[in-house]
Amino acid sequence: MITPTLPAPAPAPADLRARRESADASTTAWALAARAGDPDAVDHFVRALHRDVLRYVAHLCGDPQAVDDLAQDTFLRALGSLHRFEGRCSARAWVLSIARRAVVDGFRHAAVRPRRYDGSDWQAAAERAQPRGVPGFDDGIVLVDLLGALSEERREAFVLTQMLGLSYEEAAVVSGCAVGTVRSRVARARGELVELVV
Repeated sequence: MITPTLPAPAPAPADLRARRESADASTTAWALAARAGDPDAVDHFVRALHRDVLRYVAHLCGDPQAVDDLAQDTFLRALGSLHRFEGRCSARAWVLSIARRAVVDGFRHAAVRPRRYDGSDWQAAAERAQPRGVPGFDDGIVLVDLLGALSEERREAFVLTQMLGLSYEEAAVVSGCAVGTVRSRVARARGELVELVV
């Protein structure tokens, strides 16, 4: 009699959770040992988190060219401040929070850094690089004035949902009110803005 071979069953969510907790505990232990000066622990610590940091940084920054640099910056920051890591949270959470700050700092640095242009007509190139279809400076001033005419509650609901893109449920949590209240405030804010523009 031939017995068919069945694939191994997928691990249960509890098994996956247990494995993740075990990996987090090991990584945290390596971080604490690295803090104490163990060079092998530093290597294990970095290797254990390198893939997660790369994925997280790639998700946050969206620039494939910058991912390796930002991951390296993350680990330089983490290793430089390892003496302050006390293990109150997992080392994974600690390093990923450092990665988030590294990405944000990278955005800030890129925003203020002047870019060089080798062409002869830099002004035309700068004008072509400007985004299209977004409000200009004057439109922004008008929008601020229009929003200033709304009540504080309606302005908050409108900005959270229409400008920042939060769902009505998320805006309700931020505002500390019911979802229906947020919907009502947004509808009334739209009505007021239409009247002000016309």
